[in-house]
Amino acid sequence: MTAIVGFGGYVPERVMTNEDWSKLVDTTDEWITSRTGIKERRFAADDESTLDLAAIAAERALKDAGLTADDIDEIIVATDTPEVYTPDTASFLQYRLGCRNIPTYDLGGSGCAGFVQGLDVARARIHFEPKRILVIGVELISRLINWEDRATSVLFGDAAGAVIMDSGSGRAEVLAVLAGTDGSKADILTLQTGGTRHPFTAEAAARGDHQRLDMNGREVFREAVRRMSGVVEDVLDQIGKRLEDVALIVPHQANLRIIDAVGKKLGASENQVYVNVDRYGNTGSASVPLALWEANEEGLIKEGDLVVLTAFGAGFHWAAAALQF
Repeated sequence: MTAIVGFGGYVPERVMTNEDWSKLVDTTDEWITSRTGIKERRFAADDESTLDLAAIAAERALKDAGLTADDIDEIIVATDTPEVYTPDTASFLQYRLGCRNIPTYDLGGSGCAGFVQGLDVARARIHFEPKRILVIGVELISRLINWEDRATSVLFGDAAGAVIMDSGSGRAEVLAVLAGTDGSKADILTLQTGGTRHPFTAEAAARGDHQRLDMNGREVFREAVRRMSGVVEDVLDQIGKRLEDVALIVPHQANLRIIDAVGKKLGASENQVYVNVDRYGNTGSASVPLALWEANEEGLIKEGDLVVLTAFGAGFHWAAAALQF
């Protein structure tokens, strides 16, 4: 058995509203809200980095579980906005938290599906060898976006979410995790500059290529709805449950249109689907653990509830997890 024994989350204090964006780019609150459902998002302070966000979420998860850093045996950090290019953010986090010399590593490049993929990896690791694993999703996207691109800049926010997984019983048993990838769709959502195909150069920086997120919105919408709803159905089939048995679906908070379309395709009621995209925007890998933490803090999840997480991300990746509280 694998279980989650602690939850944590963090959002920066700085609020960036739609009205704020309307002063920077040619947009309005009505335009953003009608297309995304987003009203505001949080941006990190100038002196905050990815590590700072991750550390606060981790410390809150440790406190929630009644554990200390010495109790952690492994760390997995899902992020596409790392502290530095190398080494990985997880190594910095191990030192910041004061953990022992344990294995740590990042899952990068999976976009918004990274955290749920991290649960899958942690579950397999714990099955092989009982241990406590800290799994974090964290993004500081505000540092990478082009603030002059109204199509993408208004979508994102900064945040972190964390859980601690353990063998045996806990707050929520991880019943099943499923994940998949269709690499033929890699070009529909990509930040290309900075790798070996398109190296970072002075010329690329001058053009702003390192901040240009290429996104085929229509295709991303289609794939996101199809994959997130499909993997929810698959994970429920695997554990022998139906949608009626699910107390809450916690989807990746990309935008309200996608969330609503996923709920409609599944036949879920409005009360079955958790939404906080209006307050935080798309926080990437932090989206699902942040929403899970908030839903739990708000008392929306009770003992005995079946909760399903579902996400999609660049790659094109998708994943879902079934949790029994």
